[in-house]
Amino acid sequence: MSIHARLFSTIFLINTLNTKFASILSIALHPLLMPTLVLAIVFYVAPHTIHDLESFNLTARVGLMSLKMGLLLLIFLQTFVVPLLVIYILYRMGHISSLQMETLQERRLPYLATMIIYTFIAAFYTKNIKQLPEVALLMSISTFSIAIVSFISLYWKISAHAVGICGAIGALLGLAVRFKENQLFFPLLLLVLLAGWLNSARLHLNAHTLAQVIAGDALGFGIGFGIVWLFF
Repeated sequence: MSIHARLFSTIFLINTLNTKFASILSIALHPLLMPTLVLAIVFYVAPHTIHDLESFNLTARVGLMSLKMGLLLLIFLQTFVVPLLVIYILYRMGHISSLQMETLQERRLPYLATMIIYTFIAAFYTKNIKQLPEVALLMSISTFSIAIVSFISLYWKISAHAVGICGAIGALLGLAVRFKENQLFFPLLLLVLLAGWLNSARLHLNAHTLAQVIAGDALGFGIGFGIVWLFF
């Protein structure tokens, strides 16, 4: 094999590995997973940012699980499994041709459906879990973010991945600043690193332009930090 052929093969292999890693990262840090991730970090790293969470966790249970674990499971089912199931149904019905929703047109209906689901979820926590209003506020970050992304997606393909992870960063940074929670430093540092890799992954996959990623970062961070700073 010639030097040029070996070089081409090496470059092709590296590009293939990078593409696989980018795809895995995009799935692992899917926007629909961000509510579960944020609340898991808050529940177990900075629980004092939610008033009376620890006392409720000691006295209340969800089946065989603690209150925190039960809430996390419920939030995961509501914010990830249910929207994903709805998107799959839309795919099976032929309303979208790909689960990746690569085109702007294919994103509109799934985003609208997800926005409606998240609105009902936020209303559910506001009405039924009045002892922990902070949970409803954190859920409202995702709901408001999806609403804005859905509107923007009528005209422009903003990065929902960037909105999701930077919304998580903004919310956690807001909690860290407002409550002086130094325990959130390392989770925030990890999320910032993951956000950089995720942004690079979306660009590598040609899923978005640099402007769409930067706009998603700014929008997500602004909503996450703003809601926590104004209402917590």
